[in-house]
Parts: sequence; C-alpha cells; structure tokens
Amino acid sequence: MEILAGLTDKNDKAACALAERIVAESRETNAWYEYLDDFAALLEHPKSYVRNRALHILAANARWDAENRLDAVLPTFLSHITDDKPITARQCVQALAELGTAKPQYIPEILRSLESADLSKYKGSMRPLIERDIAATIEALKNRK
Repeated sequence: MEILAGLTDKNDKAACALAERIVAESRETNAWYEYLDDFAALLEHPKSYVRNRALHILAANARWDAENRLDAVLPTFLSHITDDKPITARQCVQALAELGTAKPQYIPEILRSLESADLSKYKGSMRPLIERDIAATIEALKNRK
C-alpha cells in the first residue's frame, strides 16, 4: 500500500510530513478511517518514528470509529506507554488524551494503564518528562469524565 510505504519511508522528513497531513485531515474528515487496520499494524514497526506516527494517526481517527475497531488495537496502543524508546512512550501518553476524548469508554482503562505504568527503565532526563506527560494526560482525561 502506497500510504504505508510513505509512512515507513527512509526519508523521515517526507514520512513525518505525510503523517502530519493524515493527522490534520483525520481531525476534519473520516477519509483515512478506512485504513485504520493498516495504521494499527504500524504499532509493531521496529522503527520508533514509525510507531510514533501510527499512535497519532490512530488517535486522530478515533473520532470516526463508530464500528469500535479500535477495541482490538487498544491493548497494543497502551503497551507503548512503556515503549523501549522513551520518546515513543511520551508520544503514546500524549496521544492518549486525544484517544480518550474521542472514545470516552476507554478512559477507565487508559487511566489504569497510566497510573500503573512502571517507568523504572527510563533513566536520566526522560523519566521526569514521561511522568509529567502522564500527569497531564490523567488530568485531561479525568476532566472529561
């Protein structure tokens, strides 16, 4: 599929621009929703940048998910709260605010996952940043309930 090839392109600048376009368009229209399963498959991609793109694209498309296709994706999505790459963990946590806003039925599970996340593997300057992101997302989602 040409879209997936674009999102996984070695030219990260082009791939990032495509992802940003998909996210922006997904916030306005359901044109990309039909590719939800393809985007979900990118959550398992070996490159963290690709996983980051997938997290934001899925969160932006959650508003169109009347069929509840994201139900099957949620456990994998949440697993990235403690992704091996701390930047991907941060991207996941930040995307969860949008996901929970679009799918309020996920808020209890998202909150449980955030509150129980073991961040001990993150060292140095990244751990406080992830902790701050988690606190902000929890606050945003608790205000949505």
